Amino acid sequence: MAKKLKTRKSISKRIKITGRNKMLRRSGHQCHLNAKYPGSIDQKHGEAKEIHETDTRKIKDFLNY
Repeated sequence: MAKKLKTRKSISKRIKITGRNKMLRRSGHQCHLNAKYPGSIDQKHGEAKEIHETDTRKIKDFLNY
């Protein structure tokens, strides 16, 4: 009997799939100690970024359901 496929919860919590099947991720370096950076950099880090096509193929294997 084949084992049931499981989703990787760590990946599913970090990635959002849009209506056109694009994958979005949050950018890094957002947590703390950001007072020394200008506001323009904070705004840039706040944007969701699209994941490259080559990585989306790998990630789709982890997100079964």
